[in-house]
Amino acid sequence: MKKNSTSQSAFFNLRVLVASLLCLTGVFVALGATSINSNPSKAQTATQTQHGPAAPAAANQPGGPAVAPLVGPVILNRDLRDLPYIAPNPEVEEKRLTRYPHPEIPLPAGPNPSEFERFKSLLKQIIPPTPMMPGPILTFDGMNSAQSGCLCLPPDTDGDVGPNHYVQSVNSSIKIFDKNGNPLNGPNGTTYNSFFLTLAGTPCSGFNNGDGFVFYDHVANRWVVSDFAFPGSLPGAGPFYQCIGVSQTGDPVSGGWFLYAIQHDPANPTWIGDYPKLALWPNAYYLTVNLFDGVSLGFQGVRAFALDRASMLAGGPANTIAFNITPAGLGDSYSLVPAGFRTGNSPPAGRDEFLLSVDSPATGGVTLTQVHGWKFHVDFAVPGNSTLGVGANHTPNANITVNGFVDAFTTTTLLVPQNGTTAKLDTLGDKIMTPAVYQNRSGAESLWASQTVLLNYPNGPTAVRWYQFNVSGGNFPATPVQQQSWNNGNDGLWRWMPSIAVDQNGNMAIGYSTSSAIQEPSIRYAGRLASDPSNNLGQGEAIMTVGGGHQTHSSGRWGDYSMTTIDPADNLTFWHTNEYYPVTSSANWFTRIGKFQFPISTPTPTPTATATPTATPTATVTPTPTATPGQTPAAPTALKATNETASSFTANWTSVSGATGYRLDVSTNSSFTSYVPPYRDFDVGNTTSYNVTGLSANTFYYYRLRAYNGGGTSPNSNVVRVKTKPR
Repeated sequence: MKKNSTSQSAFFNLRVLVASLLCLTGVFVALGATSINSNPSKAQTATQTQHGPAAPAAANQPGGPAVAPLVGPVILNRDLRDLPYIAPNPEVEEKRLTRYPHPEIPLPAGPNPSEFERFKSLLKQIIPPTPMMPGPILTFDGMNSAQSGCLCLPPDTDGDVGPNHYVQSVNSSIKIFDKNGNPLNGPNGTTYNSFFLTLAGTPCSGFNNGDGFVFYDHVANRWVVSDFAFPGSLPGAGPFYQCIGVSQTGDPVSGGWFLYAIQHDPANPTWIGDYPKLALWPNAYYLTVNLFDGVSLGFQGVRAFALDRASMLAGGPANTIAFNITPAGLGDSYSLVPAGFRTGNSPPAGRDEFLLSVDSPATGGVTLTQVHGWKFHVDFAVPGNSTLGVGANHTPNANITVNGFVDAFTTTTLLVPQNGTTAKLDTLGDKIMTPAVYQNRSGAESLWASQTVLLNYPNGPTAVRWYQFNVSGGNFPATPVQQQSWNNGNDGLWRWMPSIAVDQNGNMAIGYSTSSAIQEPSIRYAGRLASDPSNNLGQGEAIMTVGGGHQTHSSGRWGDYSMTTIDPADNLTFWHTNEYYPVTSSANWFTRIGKFQFPISTPTPTPTATATPTATPTATVTPTPTATPGQTPAAPTALKATNETASSFTANWTSVSGATGYRLDVSTNSSFTSYVPPYRDFDVGNTTSYNVTGLSANTFYYYRLRAYNGGGTSPNSNVVRVKTKPR
């Protein structure tokens, strides 16, 4: 979250101005509705609140689900390049809101290590273990501080990739690129104030305050963007809202949007939902926020929302079903992260959403041994049937025992050293970082998550802790499948700000920030093949971007999050975005976007040396894969589709002797020059049918299959044409 530097008296004077501006904005929207909402039959201004189905008596009771309609939809049918420029609010986040108050002044530096120890540390960083991780295929700059126009710190770097676009979010704006790095909505992107302007009657119209988030819904071929908004500053009384946009098509630039807003807690209007995180699940978009009283900034708990995804995709009125977890139900934890999915099969029908958190005690140095897991069951038809966790306090469904770790703070969260300065950076080492990744590979369900931990308390360095949890059958395990605190052979670098992703083959990678007293903050990533020994990022580390400077601002705020995602065009390419500084500055941050990929057949590659760090790193040559010995299976025969509906059908094919699985392509043309996300080389496992979803009504589709095993992949099958039913 950002914090305004205006005075308290100015805040109260601003309230009068806010009320006037909101009224004027409502008039503006009413007068301009014809040009903005080109579909009058569906368009409403945000002041005309649309209500979803009425809540039953069992809802909105203490401890039960809270049901509230979202404001909207407001139909935005204008190309983002044609929106009026509305400048962002000039703010700097001075204090991070945490579960327990933490001092933000770092401890005095300890005695300098001996020159020999410094020399050994330097050698480890200059001559690390020989890596096998492929270098980046492409990197390009995303938004920077000057382009953002908000004087924001930190940038809140986030982004996701679709079939044709990369959409990045920073605290003030979204910027849309093609997949070669060319900007599509102007050099400075689109501010949230411009994007949500037509949500009149809410702070979303002109008072957006950051913590932006974006993700691609690969099942529906849509984009979702969100940030929070409130008039005035903190401390302040709000009201506090979450602003949400769902694209009408797969084109985020000119395809139109449905805009919505929801108050963070209507029953407690002075409460703000901080650090919002969202995720895709088949039955809903899930949103979590940390609750603080806006006036006192006291911690109030966590609120978890289920947003009616089906209605929002159609641009219809929608409800949200939400639960508050009070501190009594949370213990020492907060910042619950909802699980989302991209590769593999969709979660089984009826599977409850998973949420994860870790503890962050009031004092540093406590060894922790648990990851907490919640299940969120939502029922939009009968909201009173919805549940979160266990009992009236919504305590976790499971406490998973993990290897002991210390969360990354001592008497302060400013721990990460930088080259050439005493200014240290914030670790955000008190939470599971976004995303939490769900994957279903032929019925084997797992969750993957990462966080920052502190080694050698209180001295450091920090390391990236990652986990894989088996959740087959919808239940949390007692212990992880695998886990590790990754420090690359104890090379002395501080690693933090991780984000994790898993490709269709079960290969995993984590992108993160690195720094030390003798190296500038930079962006790196590490990974493992599914065939690597457990509990280790066996492919080592690669460099995405080498920092050319460091941050000297006294707040020490850095990132707040990074993002790693998988390209739905192939389900193999990893994209990562994070913060860096090309030159030393107080707060003139830059962001970088890059992509990389494991070898397609995922062998253990021939080791290659890491590229020499430069200001603009070049890609490492990808090793030539060596196929696993064995006989390549024959091609399957694609059979007639069954179970056709307006949005789905079941693809069928024959079994092939010796095959261990099948890959499915779905296209809108018989030559397969384009693909229906995510069905390009889509691994459906060892089965002979698959339900293809997320399709358009009354449309012809084409599908084909390939069989695979350890010896290779077969040629394509015959092509089958199928037509979805009209609505």
